[in-house]
Amino acid sequence: MIDTILCDKKAAWDKTVAKFSGHPLQLWGWGEVKAAHNWRVQRITIVDGNETIGAAQILLRNLPKPLNQLSYIPRGPVYKQGREDDVLTAIVNYVKHNLPCAALTIEPDTEHPLRAKGWRQSPNNILLSRTLILDLTHTTDELLAAMTKKTRQYIRKSGRVGLSIKPIKTRQDIAACLEIYRQTAKRAKFALHDDQYYYDIHDKLGENSQIFAAYEDNHPVSFLWLATSRETSFELYGGMNDRGQALRANYALKWHAITECKRQGIKRYDMNGLLNDGVSNFKRGFASHENNLAGTYDYPMSQFYPVWRHGLPLAKRVVRSTKKLLGK
Repeated sequence: MIDTILCDKKAAWDKTVAKFSGHPLQLWGWGEVKAAHNWRVQRITIVDGNETIGAAQILLRNLPKPLNQLSYIPRGPVYKQGREDDVLTAIVNYVKHNLPCAALTIEPDTEHPLRAKGWRQSPNNILLSRTLILDLTHTTDELLAAMTKKTRQYIRKSGRVGLSIKPIKTRQDIAACLEIYRQTAKRAKFALHDDQYYYDIHDKLGENSQIFAAYEDNHPVSFLWLATSRETSFELYGGMNDRGQALRANYALKWHAITECKRQGIKRYDMNGLLNDGVSNFKRGFASHENNLAGTYDYPMSQFYPVWRHGLPLAKRVVRSTKKLLGK
């Protein structure tokens, strides 16, 4: 008999995520980060008799009536091979009876399309499905060979200009990275969270938050922030100041992060999305392929689902248009 059980123990939860090779965004710490910033979280395990066959960290956020709330599973659920449909059915039943919402939204960490009954591909993506995932079971020579010639050259060149690359551990060093991030955001015109959000990621993810920075003469010029689980590394944030750009520090820094994850036994390095922009072109230089994950899927939970499905894209367009009109 399949049953659903709430989990309230961090060690047990993270052990289950690791057992099923789960994504960092399904770790306990990530849920705690979101819970500290206007979300709620429920963690459920799905058992069949005495065997755990899956789990899901469900993030919840209030929405205007009559939508109630957003129920969202980022890069999940996790499950035993061959039990995907059973796990999804159990999650749907749990949400239907316990978490009133317009729809349950999931973004699986798989490339195969979702075929379980009742699910619909959604236009309301939160994470990008088009991405680049490196297979770290390959040798470093094989990883280098898959890069563009220019990327290999810049890795070598930026490694010869006196940069040192160090892991970031202290609040003071994180503050220096956030100053670089503010410069990057101003240059590229994107919005940031408040500083406490980033400090919470470092504190609540703990050893699963890994930050690396490139230094010139003891001054940071570039940083890269990862969330890691047992098998997957996921890029969260990164940036350079003007000096870092001149030194092309991001090339040596990313290669260091890749090789360090490989050294730790991590098997996948996910660059967290590709667009048609300069940052994505930089990412593409590190491989000769792209990955297309399954995407965003909704399971309708109420008669107001069409409002959620079709109203959200319109609201996003209105917000973008308003910001342009206001010069923001």
